[in-house]
Amino acid sequence: MNTRSMISGIICFILFVISCGGQVYAQPDSGGNGLTYEAPLTGANVSLSGVTVSRSLNIQLEDYWNVSELKLHLDYQATQLARSEESSVTLKINGTKFYSFRPIVDDQKRQALTVSIPKDLLIKGGNTLSIEGYILTNLPHGVCFATEKRDNWFELYKTSYASITYTKKDIGGSIRNFNKQFVGQDTLKDKLSAIAVPSKSDSSELEAAVYALSGFAKSNRSEANTIPMLPLGDPKLDQRGTLVIVALYNNLPVKWKQGLGAENVSDKALIRVVNAGGQTALIVTSGDPLMLKKAGRLIGNQTLMSQLDGPEKWVDAGTNVDTPVVHVSRDVTLTETGDKLTGMMHQEKSYFVSLPANRFIAEASKISLDFRYSDNLDFDRSLVTILINDTPIGSKKLTKELSNQDQMTLTIPKNLEVSGNITVTVAFDLELISSGCIEPQDQMPWAFITKDSLLRLNTKDRTDLMFNNYPNPFLRDASFNKIAVSLPEKMDSYDYLTIGNLFHLLGKYAEANTGEVTFYKNSEIPADTQLQQNNLISIGSYKDNVWLQKQNSKLFFQYGPNGEGIQSNEKISIEEDYGKRIGTLQLMESPYAQGYGWLAVTGTSSKYNYMASNLLAADSGKWKIYGDGVLTDEDGNIKPFRFKKQAEQADHGMIAQITERKDVMGFIAVLGLTFILVVVSLIFLIRKYRKRARGE
Repeated sequence: MNTRSMISGIICFILFVISCGGQVYAQPDSGGNGLTYEAPLTGANVSLSGVTVSRSLNIQLEDYWNVSELKLHLDYQATQLARSEESSVTLKINGTKFYSFRPIVDDQKRQALTVSIPKDLLIKGGNTLSIEGYILTNLPHGVCFATEKRDNWFELYKTSYASITYTKKDIGGSIRNFNKQFVGQDTLKDKLSAIAVPSKSDSSELEAAVYALSGFAKSNRSEANTIPMLPLGDPKLDQRGTLVIVALYNNLPVKWKQGLGAENVSDKALIRVVNAGGQTALIVTSGDPLMLKKAGRLIGNQTLMSQLDGPEKWVDAGTNVDTPVVHVSRDVTLTETGDKLTGMMHQEKSYFVSLPANRFIAEASKISLDFRYSDNLDFDRSLVTILINDTPIGSKKLTKELSNQDQMTLTIPKNLEVSGNITVTVAFDLELISSGCIEPQDQMPWAFITKDSLLRLNTKDRTDLMFNNYPNPFLRDASFNKIAVSLPEKMDSYDYLTIGNLFHLLGKYAEANTGEVTFYKNSEIPADTQLQQNNLISIGSYKDNVWLQKQNSKLFFQYGPNGEGIQSNEKISIEEDYGKRIGTLQLMESPYAQGYGWLAVTGTSSKYNYMASNLLAADSGKWKIYGDGVLTDEDGNIKPFRFKKQAEQADHGMIAQITERKDVMGFIAVLGLTFILVVVSLIFLIRKYRKRARGE
């Protein structure tokens, strides 16, 4: 190839990259057989310690994928002491073994391994990948060897991933199929979906849009990728292949009106899949603001959305769109059919329990485990342990007498302070007698967790206005809790993205679609008395949000007299120019009523508001903040602070300790009654003998 051809090729490549807008999309693989999606296997390194150990990971395959190949790319390292000729690792998918290998041992280097999973072993939805290690570090002494050593380890690194080659099924005009692809892993990773609203949206359009967004957010399995909200006409929408457009009929662009045809939506709402200009859109529209909001709530009910096979759905006054009432204090069955664990030494099974994020486990919450196990164990060393979010709460020794029917009930400790979704792990240590002299495949012990095992939950609301407890107070019983949002009069794309960020995370936590959200611009702010029963969110700067300007003195990070920048305060010194280049999140009490919250998302421009809202868009950002005031800048610096004084802690002296003990309080009550009876008896005796004395 001559120099001119090389230069031409490089220029073409650069133009191609520029034309893609810097986005990385799922591209056809080298064989031209379809698209390729790379899914991480784990968010953190997986450590396997012991001679025989196992760990399960999940690989999610979308329903609309026609998978032609799935390869595992494993980055691992085994203990340098491992005997490579005797050690092995076995891979299973959905319970079926398909590959074994002897780990390569190197003093320093990680190893890489690529393995294909047989296509016939894969299923739609969640696939369980099990990694079973058999790592030996010493030669057997005759036929026996030490079974548990700390130097028996195998590390699977978080850089491991699954490479999935697939083609997409056509949406085919189905609302259900559109719904699946709109929140698909590949769609979100490649930034191909968005919610669009008119550039001068009224409150009903924004309200309907956030109801719809909350439904999609609940179906979004990613902890990092979000669904943005953008105004119609924003050029970035042209790069999105699947759109949800929420608008009153008169505000719909002509292109999408033509796709709907001549329909009468004056007193009804229409939800329809429309294709135009290389894009597929779910149009949500009505001439009636109330019907538009009701259609938004229907999309917020993902159970209903999964049942809509046709291309359209009409919503009228008689359409029932509400989700069932969420019961937060309830008995949760851990397993519907029972779960079996096989293998000696440490074996565990985890269960995910959904709990509203603003509630925490209260007193008298219990877990009842019903189980049985093999009777060939070394019962001096075998036990079962229950963990809540990886924190052990209790153990029980296994016995031969109860092997056919055992049971354990534990009270969840009050000081565990568990809130939001929780993971319950049941861990068995199944030790064999002289297990060092037995091949792993012989006399394998087992344990079985029955369907009678349950978690009895009692929950309470979290009331502290702290980001540690967010999304409290904006959710109550898993539903939007009377939220009023104050917006700038003139909004740009950053403002819409900020709204999308905030309600993406709130919607992800909201299980019900029956809550209330109201949007107000500067000219629409109601009287103070109308806001007394609302939790408030304000978006904007000092200059473009008049309501925020009036409340400036109540902010933790206050603006200067002219509103040009954020000033220093008791927690941090802020240089004048730096105060113009930062965004803040501030969680305070409502200025109108106690018991209600106020979240201020503010900076000197909409760009900095959006930058701050990114911290409350997904779980991956939320865990970076705490306290009640957060400052962030363009360099990625995040500085959380606590401004509100900590509630006075109860005196933990002798009196406080006594009042916390119910048994002691009962004893004191009995002692007090006894004392009163003794005093009364003495009084009567004294009166009796006084009367006798007078008589004498």
